[in-house]
Amino acid sequence: MARTERVGAIAPSKKLGGNFYKLWAASAISNFGDGIRLTALPLLATTLTRDPRLVAGVFFASSAPWLLFALTAGALVDRLDRRWTMWSMQVFRMGLMALLTVAVVADLGSTTMLVTLYVVSFFLGIGEVLFDNAAQAIMPAVVRKDQLQVANGRLYAVEEATNRFAGPPVGSFLFAAAAALPFVVDAVSFGVGALLIFLMAGSYAPSRTTTVGSTSIRHEISEGLKWLWQHKLLRTLAVMTGVSNLTHSATFAIFVLFALEILHVSEEGYGIILAASAVGGLIGGLVAPHLARFFGDGKSFYIITLTAAIAELVIGLTSSAIVVAVSMITFGMGAMWWNVIAVSLRQSIVPDRLLGRVNSVYRLLAWGTMPVGAAIGGALGRYFGLRAAYFFSASILFLLTLYMLPIVSDRSIAEARAQAD
Repeated sequence: MARTERVGAIAPSKKLGGNFYKLWAASAISNFGDGIRLTALPLLATTLTRDPRLVAGVFFASSAPWLLFALTAGALVDRLDRRWTMWSMQVFRMGLMALLTVAVVADLGSTTMLVTLYVVSFFLGIGEVLFDNAAQAIMPAVVRKDQLQVANGRLYAVEEATNRFAGPPVGSFLFAAAAALPFVVDAVSFGVGALLIFLMAGSYAPSRTTTVGSTSIRHEISEGLKWLWQHKLLRTLAVMTGVSNLTHSATFAIFVLFALEILHVSEEGYGIILAASAVGGLIGGLVAPHLARFFGDGKSFYIITLTAAIAELVIGLTSSAIVVAVSMITFGMGAMWWNVIAVSLRQSIVPDRLLGRVNSVYRLLAWGTMPVGAAIGGALGRYFGLRAAYFFSASILFLLTLYMLPIVSDRSIAEARAQAD
């Protein structure tokens, strides 16, 4: 039986343009470095301590800026040229990685090195907040509105392929060869990414109805807060994403210990298992626009959340690295499917002059929960065992599926798009 296309489906043009592919290449290269670093940092932490709380502290430090600076970053992104913001944050993070490399080579001692890891991770997080906010806000100026799902799908697919598929195993092998080597490679990747962003043609200053300086940062933040809070659909999706990220952060923050002590894999094996979730993410990024048209955006959100709950439960119950890898593939596909739909929806609904600020408020709710999740995961691992975080995560995600049923639907999403148009 023929299946009709769902409301809100998009039939995009395939020609995305040279500026998109420069952005795409910059994302591919810098995310490859990120994948190497994000694997090497926890491994470095485990050479200094085996306390789950202290290991989780690295993830806590890197995610805390989403809670502390997201709103200010959004206001800045709506004032500054977005390409320039992205370029400067790449250069800033390249410098941080060079400093971390020096610290690792100098062998500062366990306590000093842990503090250094926390400080560098925190400032890397600040750079990530500004860069990611600008990257999402710049996309509607790079491609047309009818191309957003395809463009985001391709961008997220290459991020997954490099950050979570190619990067982790390379990071673990480089770390095994020399502890400082992963951070050297990451610094180089930031530099190459900065060059590609610099080569993008055109101006990417946001459209504004007021002159920069005529209103305060506080007033502009308040405007973004008010806009999102009055939009029931996007507000609900932000809260849902925040709860989901909290649960995932609780498990991810201690996963290095889970892999080494419960799955009994090597450091190289840890990197390979991390890459498994990227296999799913890569598939999800490529097929998300097609799945969204087939199921509808609203039903897609239900399927993703329920699947994530099952995957977390399975991981908590098993000691098999293969089962964990399969579950992470499933989880990764759902996460990328969610991102493509949710980000494209925001980019098509939010006015350009507010996009940076609304994105920042959305991501404050969505990502500001991550340090809280990391702290919860560290505490659960320390006092109740490393499996406890996975049971906690699965329970919350099952409840989240029930919460979203009356609010998020194909109809509410179609109405929001129509109102924006």
